[in-house]
Amino acid sequence: MRFLKYLAIFLLGFLIAKFWYERKVKVNKNEEIQVVVTSIKNLSKLVVSKGTFSEVYNYSDSKKYFYDYLSFDKEAIVTVNATVEVGYDLSELEIQIDSIGKKIYINKIPNEEVVISPDVNYFDLQQSQFNTFSKEDLNKINEKSIDKIKETIQVTDLKKKAKIRLFEELSKVYQLSA
Repeated sequence: MRFLKYLAIFLLGFLIAKFWYERKVKVNKNEEIQVVVTSIKNLSKLVVSKGTFSEVYNYSDSKKYFYDYLSFDKEAIVTVNATVEVGYDLSELEIQIDSIGKKIYINKIPNEEVVISPDVNYFDLQQSQFNTFSKEDLNKINEKSIDKIKETIQVTDLKKKAKIRLFEELSKVYQLSA
């Protein structure tokens, strides 16, 4: 009789332990994605040059207290890989056609348009409890890194090569029309 009591207690403990450790967690996920097309435009743009730029941006900020004895630091290493496309809006191109003399005159070439598509990645983001990164800090880091890419574009010959490529493409069109 005593043995049956112990056996019943053992089985009850075994069943409770089994159900306790084999509990299945029910996860209910509900994701909803809505994509809305706001506008579609027909464009007359010609991309003539494409460049790829990479940058590593180091950011550090320190808050110091008690005559610089106590310091709270935050640091970030940011890599930016940007694709830069230089193109022209052909709808702004002013062309005059002389059908009698069979000549095409280009009166105005539009300014180049530079489109930057950056891919910003944060590596080694370190911050102290009393000096943390805010959304504004991260946005400023993004802006500064993209501004640096824009400065680099100005010193390279990407725009010059784009203008040469534009003339090459326009000359092809001219040859086809002759």
